[in-house]
Amino acid sequence: MRLRTTTVAACAALLAVTALAGCNRGSDSKAGTSGKVGIDLPRSDSDFWNSYNNYIEKGVKDGVVSALPRSNSQNDIGKLVANVQTFVDQGAKAIVMAPQDTGAIASTLDTLANKKIPVISVDTRPDKGKVYMVVRADNKAYGTKACDYLGQQLQGKGKVVEFEGALDSINGRDRSEAFAACMKSKYPNIKVIALATDWKGDVASAKLQTTLASDPDINGIYMQAGGVYLEPTLALLQQKHLLKPPGTPGHITIISNDGIPQEFKAIKAGQIDATISQPADLYAKYALYYAKEALAGKTFSPGPTDHGSNIIAIPNGLEDQLPAPLVTKDNVNDPNLWANQLGKS
Repeated sequence: MRLRTTTVAACAALLAVTALAGCNRGSDSKAGTSGKVGIDLPRSDSDFWNSYNNYIEKGVKDGVVSALPRSNSQNDIGKLVANVQTFVDQGAKAIVMAPQDTGAIASTLDTLANKKIPVISVDTRPDKGKVYMVVRADNKAYGTKACDYLGQQLQGKGKVVEFEGALDSINGRDRSEAFAACMKSKYPNIKVIALATDWKGDVASAKLQTTLASDPDINGIYMQAGGVYLEPTLALLQQKHLLKPPGTPGHITIISNDGIPQEFKAIKAGQIDATISQPADLYAKYALYYAKEALAGKTFSPGPTDHGSNIIAIPNGLEDQLPAPLVTKDNVNDPNLWANQLGKS
């Protein structure tokens, strides 16, 4: 859908959906709409986040918001705090960020709230500190979908390696906790070997190599982030002659999270079996959309939206939970998946 450019049009659309509260009636319809937006990227060593950045760049060029030069905090909370201060010094009226350490950002969010600078948090939900909107998929659903896929493919038995994302991140916690709970309740005969990786591909590969030496009968892998784990994992398995096609003896069933083109290529090649597509395009689209609406003084409330998602209340604000479909060989060519739209106008 095209993003609305006027308060009147936005109100009409929002009032048509039960999820979205009415616009701030009585406020100046032009207030804040020309404010600058500060956008911090969390990292550049992940194909997923690089794709997100490309979508952000397109939205800015299309004039969705007027943005300050983007910064990159490189997975470092100290750099994020410094980047945010720079945005404030440059006159930012709204900020888009994706804090990887969701606990340590609280004081910065409090400072921004005191300055009345709304924050849109993408992909991660800060533990504390006020946010205008979190734009994120349901990460517990990631863990549950991965569990069910592996449980069904392995017929409820075997050994599964799980690459856990950083547990100081809400995403790492949500995926890990949901995966563990699902396996315990539904597939108790599958042994889960959880490996802490801090979202680092080299750490995952090294730990997988050690695990394969002690447990050579591993028959499943859950990678919580294909953008960082895919390449080193496939390289290791290929080196050990463990990349065997689905349906053949010794095949290790692999499911990932992200939905990047490289994962789709691996699914088509029979190297991995599935991924859960994080909507990089929608993360960027709605990050900019909510930044724009925040500048216009709009408010939202919990419930279903007009773009196939659901807004929920969280202790420190609201969260728009965007859909994230399971991708297998059966739907890997679906043109509606963002990874299949890259390079198209």
